[in-house]
Amino acid sequence: MLNIFEQPWTLLGVSIIALFVILTIRSVWSERRHWWQLLIPVAIAAAGFGLDFLVQTDLEKINALIDTGIKAVEEEDCNAIEAIIAGNYRDSFHNTKDDLMSHCRMQLTPGLVTKNKKRACLVELSPPTATATLFALITFEKDSYISREYNKPFMLVKVKLYLEKQPDKGWLISRVEVLEIDRLQVDWRQIR
Repeated sequence: MLNIFEQPWTLLGVSIIALFVILTIRSVWSERRHWWQLLIPVAIAAAGFGLDFLVQTDLEKINALIDTGIKAVEEEDCNAIEAIIAGNYRDSFHNTKDDLMSHCRMQLTPGLVTKNKKRACLVELSPPTATATLFALITFEKDSYISREYNKPFMLVKVKLYLEKQPDKGWLISRVEVLEIDRLQVDWRQIR
């Protein structure tokens, strides 16, 4: 079902239908014409865009969090990455958030990533948790150790993110599992 809080197009469609109905009524019963009748479709369309702008759904919050993470990796900003990781973080390789962040600081050396682009993201939402399967294309600097050592200017990465809703209604990542690199199955231990 379409959620009017995630996109304005449903109410925009309703406003177009309302405009046709109002124009039909005004043409059939000319004695019932009033100037304010034409404001009804405009108000419906404005409500659609207003609701989309004012109300941020869980799905929109999760997508914004993932976009923040993608940008942080591109900018090699470990502090921004740390801000989106939950305090109880644990995955198959890192026992704590501190382990992940020390691994991050060791791997994300300046001059590693040129561009990080989200190709697709499939989110399964069941509050207070959610999972997201993220497909991203990471382009490396020509002089980075990955480009030199593995002779790879870019990699297609598939990761699964586990997210938890926080008491402040925001979302944080509680677990990340690497599933594939260049369509080959891998895990954290293989990419140390």
